[in-house]
Amino acid sequence: MVSIHVGGKDKTAVISDWSIYWSDKYAALQLTCHYPSKKTYTRPLSDCRISPTRELGEMLLTKPGSTMVKPIAKATIYGERYAVVLHQDSDQPYVYKMDGIGFASLTAMKEAPVFNYFVAVAHARRDRAGSKSDREIAANVVRQLDKLPASADTALHAYCTGRNGTQAPGTGLIFPFGVNASQLAAVEQAFRAQISVIEGPPGTGKTQTILNILANILLRRQTVAVLSNNNSAVENVYEKLEKCGLGHLVAKLGNQDNRKDFFADLPPWPSSEPEPEPAPPLEEIQARLTRLKQHLHDHNRAAQLQAELDELTIERRYLQQWQTDSGVQAAASLVKYGLSPRKTTDLMAYLAHLGEQRIRLMDRIELLFNFRIFRTKPFARDDARLSVFHALQMHYYDKALQEKEAELQACRASLARGNFTVLLDELKTASMRHLKQHLQRQARPSDSFDPNTYRKQFDAFVQRFPILGSGTHSIVNSIAQGAILDYVIIDEASLQDIVPGILALGCAKNLIVVGDNRQLAHIPVALGLQAPTDAYDCERYSLLDSCIGVFRDALPRTLLKEHYRCHPRIIQFCNQQFYDNALVPMTEDKGEAPLRLVVTAKGNHTRQNTNHRELDSLLKVLDDEGEPIGLDGDGRGFIAPFRAQVNLSGTHLPVDFVKDTVHKFQGRECDEIVFSTVLDKKHYNQERKRLDFVDDPRMVNVAVSRAKHRFTLVTGDDVFTGNNGHIAALMRYVEYYAQDEQVVRAPVVSAFDLLYREYDQSLARLDARLRPDDSRYKSEQIVAQLLREALSAPSCQALMCHAQLRLNQVAASTNPALTAHERAFMARASCDFVLYFKVGKTPLGVIEVDGGSHDRPDQAARDALKNDILAKSGIPILRLRTVESRIAERIASFITQWASTAPSA
Repeated sequence: MVSIHVGGKDKTAVISDWSIYWSDKYAALQLTCHYPSKKTYTRPLSDCRISPTRELGEMLLTKPGSTMVKPIAKATIYGERYAVVLHQDSDQPYVYKMDGIGFASLTAMKEAPVFNYFVAVAHARRDRAGSKSDREIAANVVRQLDKLPASADTALHAYCTGRNGTQAPGTGLIFPFGVNASQLAAVEQAFRAQISVIEGPPGTGKTQTILNILANILLRRQTVAVLSNNNSAVENVYEKLEKCGLGHLVAKLGNQDNRKDFFADLPPWPSSEPEPEPAPPLEEIQARLTRLKQHLHDHNRAAQLQAELDELTIERRYLQQWQTDSGVQAAASLVKYGLSPRKTTDLMAYLAHLGEQRIRLMDRIELLFNFRIFRTKPFARDDARLSVFHALQMHYYDKALQEKEAELQACRASLARGNFTVLLDELKTASMRHLKQHLQRQARPSDSFDPNTYRKQFDAFVQRFPILGSGTHSIVNSIAQGAILDYVIIDEASLQDIVPGILALGCAKNLIVVGDNRQLAHIPVALGLQAPTDAYDCERYSLLDSCIGVFRDALPRTLLKEHYRCHPRIIQFCNQQFYDNALVPMTEDKGEAPLRLVVTAKGNHTRQNTNHRELDSLLKVLDDEGEPIGLDGDGRGFIAPFRAQVNLSGTHLPVDFVKDTVHKFQGRECDEIVFSTVLDKKHYNQERKRLDFVDDPRMVNVAVSRAKHRFTLVTGDDVFTGNNGHIAALMRYVEYYAQDEQVVRAPVVSAFDLLYREYDQSLARLDARLRPDDSRYKSEQIVAQLLREALSAPSCQALMCHAQLRLNQVAASTNPALTAHERAFMARASCDFVLYFKVGKTPLGVIEVDGGSHDRPDQAARDALKNDILAKSGIPILRLRTVESRIAERIASFITQWASTAPSA
């Protein structure tokens, strides 16, 4: 009950209404009393008393349907009808009706140790930045941290305090982009908790899940920012929204240049032509969804059964081959015993337990009651018992295949009876129609925005563009100061640093973290700052891992299980090695050859993070293969752990290969992927740090899962077997599952392989012909012998060769083109091999043998100097690196230019 006193008199009983307003004329607050006679009476509010009245200190002012929160210095609430508010940046009070505003308490989060640690990290990165651009980026993060509102409603407050909130249930969900079992669970969880995690292994429909979440946010007339440090991830969302006619709802913001481009070409609002028929109501969509849920389990189970059948078929083939090769005599069929797969393995275990013991009375009872075996004669003798054991092995596979095939057919029949595919399409179509008609019913919002003013009318802006796109570094700069969106979705969160990732958390009430901590992680910046608790450590954890550590069991986590990208045999390696067999391959094995292993010859072929031999071996395999596969037009990709190998591949591999490091390939896919591991067995490359970098499980996972139809591993012989890591497991996997012709060992052998302790036996005859007196270096002995053999050809009878000649005996030091430095160098430099005409002794060409020392900068500089001197003298040079192959062919090709014109003897 409100009471009004004016000038000390109680007017409550005689007035019909009252109001408060600010008068510019009197520069004061006024109270107007309304009487039943329609007359009004106005007095300064300072002369009046309204009860109840309450005072609020520093708070945040909110408005229903608005993203904005504004800090206030104080507020006075009169009769729970009017609030007189003094803003922090103004001396004049403002009057608001209470039904149009709300108040939220300020939080001390920004003064707490967790937030202060993040601020310290941001300052340290700015102060220690190595370049101007890095310093500017870090300084920008510092400024944005300061702008974050200290609201207890934000996801940042929940994260810093470790308390995850819940959401009120909605009226129902739609799935206009299709759905499977785990995607359904992920969307449901996203609207139940303030902060949730969606773990998206490769090819499991992560983007589709995000799109369905966006659709439901639009249906609820809420706002959302989709953020990622990986531009391709966000672009994928943009493209799919554009494709289905929702692209006009997206504001592609971010840095200043992106914002400028966006406002220069705002996407037009589509025509408001009504749909030919009304969309189904939400209740009808929910009924479809309920029916569909009953079949999603069968759909997944059918795919899982097919994967298990494929695995059993391969295992049975290996067993059959072993029994054939070993001359195993298996007993007759065991069908009469009616043994299930479980009983079969139990009986095998029992026979193994018996060993060579005779069958006693207790054994007969055991066989009778557990296995319904009355006659034990077939098990009596050792050889007969062994024969039964081998028959049981084959029986297990036959029975397991039979049972799983029957279950698979039952699942497929259930899906067919329920019209699963039709029902799924109907849900998708109905959901999209419902969403679009819901959007059409809204009043057309304003389009009059520009990059300089849109923040001042931010509520109108997000009504027009409820989906914002940005990078985490720029989200605070992209929105109005004090704006708090309903949701933020951070994609590729395993690559996201905690700072600046928390900027996004401070801009939204709810957070959906999407990523996979079994793919590539962020690269931490070492600062040495102590985190308040382990889970917030910016050097150890990505934002994804940090959220998991902070909230623990209070964090809803959904693993997307259904995999749609890779051939089943490709993704099953990742499934077995990294995902504990949790993935369900939804692609089909049609008997292709999706796996290939290329093992290079033994030897130390790595130089400065490059490996020529792996590229040469790959080229040989590609040449033998002929036309590349290209089933979907996504081409071929070459992946290596080191940038140097990627750069080298650019000069060796066909141009249709997309070439990049593993880190740059995350989020991409190709029909075929080649993974070059580069390392060899040199002591340096076998150091734990080097091996761990290349053999990192997340790197191997990403490399393999980029391949849709074929994956090729190119690696050195016995390089990774010692550490028994993930590449060793990958080699074992490919050798087990690949067709025999897809395992290629030492496709390219170099004459220089004789430098190594172990070499291919095809080089034995060359090794026997080497002459130690040619040189004290075996590499030069090899070239000397190959030169002798090449020059023995009839076409080369006019040519001869000398070894180890001074450079000033090969090139004339009187050449005016030479510098003084070059003349001085000529006196002390020599050439490994020099070709001449026998008649005339004219130097024709030089052959140099470059070992590992030639990769050193000082030796590389001397080599370049020698090259320049010979070029100025008109003498061609052939450099043979000891890591290269086709040495004999290159020598022959080099001397052919003179052999064809040499005068006959």
